[in-house]
Amino acid sequence: MAARTKARKLALDVLFAAELREERPTEVLQQRGRPNQGELAEYPHAVRIVEGVQEHAERIDELITTYATGWTLDRMPVVDRNILRMGLFELLWVDDVPDGVAVSEAVSLATELSTDESPRFVNGLLARIQQLKPSLSV
Repeated sequence: MAARTKARKLALDVLFAAELREERPTEVLQQRGRPNQGELAEYPHAVRIVEGVQEHAERIDELITTYATGWTLDRMPVVDRNILRMGLFELLWVDDVPDGVAVSEAVSLATELSTDESPRFVNGLLARIQQLKPSLSV
């Protein structure tokens, strides 16, 4: 598994736990302590995702709410919600991750960790945001 893929999984674990515990993601990240050897190579990327999602949470959730046709944030599975948050953060605020990679990695996480319908939903929403990216103010 690629180092950045591991970083995304770690970030997703942190974001998921933070939501369930109703804590700030950066606090959950700090509570985890030092990364293990397998997480170490791209740990800074995981930190960047967690901090970025936390920093831009309001705008990210606004975009998800606006473009998730037929779904409210509360109705989405927690894992999907956080995969979308990560994907949107990478898509809109991380310049060294190509847009296609951000979408593909999010879909891959949804395929591995969520429902059968989730990959299509995640792909559709992120692809729509990717199309609108030039016109969005972030």
